[in-house]
Amino acid sequence: MKEQVRGTIEMTAAMTILGTIGWFVVMADRPAMDVVFWRCFFGALSLLVICATMGLLRGLLNVRMLGWAALGGVAIVTNWYMLFQSYSMASISVSTAVYNTQPFMLVLFGAAFFGEKLTINKFVWLGIAFAGLLLIISGKPRGGLGGSDYAGGILMALGAAFFWATAAIITKKLKGTPPHLIALVQVCIGIVMLAPFADFENLPITAISWGSLITVGVVHTGIMYVLMYGAVQKLPTHLQGSLSFIYPVVAIIVDLIAFGYRPDTAQIIGAIAILIAAAGMNLGWQIIRPRSQRNVAP
Repeated sequence: MKEQVRGTIEMTAAMTILGTIGWFVVMADRPAMDVVFWRCFFGALSLLVICATMGLLRGLLNVRMLGWAALGGVAIVTNWYMLFQSYSMASISVSTAVYNTQPFMLVLFGAAFFGEKLTINKFVWLGIAFAGLLLIISGKPRGGLGGSDYAGGILMALGAAFFWATAAIITKKLKGTPPHLIALVQVCIGIVMLAPFADFENLPITAISWGSLITVGVVHTGIMYVLMYGAVQKLPTHLQGSLSFIYPVVAIIVDLIAFGYRPDTAQIIGAIAILIAAAGMNLGWQIIRPRSQRNVAP
């Protein structure tokens, strides 16, 4: 029981930290490409210290592991770039809600590439999430930060969810490899990928900007990974899934308080629909009971 309580605290802390990332991305006041580069740079430094301290750099690195982790790194870095870009185009709230279509991307990938069965309940949750997405698209953003290209921001958030699911599928090939080590390889790949595009001639000049970039790399990447993966080892899957929804709730609250974003009714209903559908998918809620269960005598 103590182990589960500790895991719950760790997961809650990790998801709360993750929910604030949009605020730090905005406060960095840098192009999304630069923010992701510096996230990878400072994240690599923190994860290198963590992996070295945990003794993960000895005997675990091999060509197969590096190859799959590098491929996943391309996907996860692309995911970060598209999500950060969507913040300024739509808003943190809307982008986060749309980004939480990740579980449905994963389910569709599983059906397409691994022959996993799509049950009637999964179809129902997919339908509810899609309806929520349509409501968000039809909404009229008002106030707060963002809104430079609302439709483009939604597409960026969807793209981010797609690449997150891609990274998750690739990571399945690395079962048994410490996740901290996978994350280290991924951010190192990000440094190599983005270095040619980062703007080194116009570096941040304010303490707030540098502080935000360092925080995104060290806290939202290094520390968050340690907390999240520590919790995953201690918690049952259903509890992990339920606690993961702290992330979008915190992100929406941050957008509301820090930037004064005011979603309209359609956006609110759409976001709630996506979050409920994602919770239903992750936690295995059944709207329609299978016939075999309905026929069981009480």
